[in-house]
Amino acid sequence: MRRGLRGGDGDLELSTPKLTLGQKVADRVAATMGSWNFIIAQSAILAVWIVLNVTAFVQKWDPYPFILLNLALSFQAAYAAPFIMMSQNRQQDIDRQSAENDHRINIKAELEIELLHQKIDQLREKEVLYLTRAIGDLTRLLLEKNGEACD
Repeated sequence: MRRGLRGGDGDLELSTPKLTLGQKVADRVAATMGSWNFIIAQSAILAVWIVLNVTAFVQKWDPYPFILLNLALSFQAAYAAPFIMMSQNRQQDIDRQSAENDHRINIKAELEIELLHQKIDQLREKEVLYLTRAIGDLTRLLLEKNGEACD
């Protein structure tokens, strides 16, 4: 992805850096764990786990109070949090770079608008001078005509 604004100072651009394997994994884990599919699948697994360990359908491998389930969820949380934080930190860096580029573009646009205002003001001044001279010439011609008409 490239966005640019051409100008005398060079191009201001926002580019997507090449991601490392760790960054890709962190983004993938964060995206997966932050999805409805994950929440539904995890809820289903937890429900099946609890039902199988409460009822007598199978031999109970983790009876109430579900110590093994608690350990598994704690393990999942312990590993998920750093992945999510890494992904958020990387996204924060991208957002900061984008904000800095937007700021530079806004400053450049403001300077260009100011330059356009100055050019328009110069054109107005020239036009006012031209019109003032034209009015003076027309007034002089009118006075000369009136002077001849009176003679």
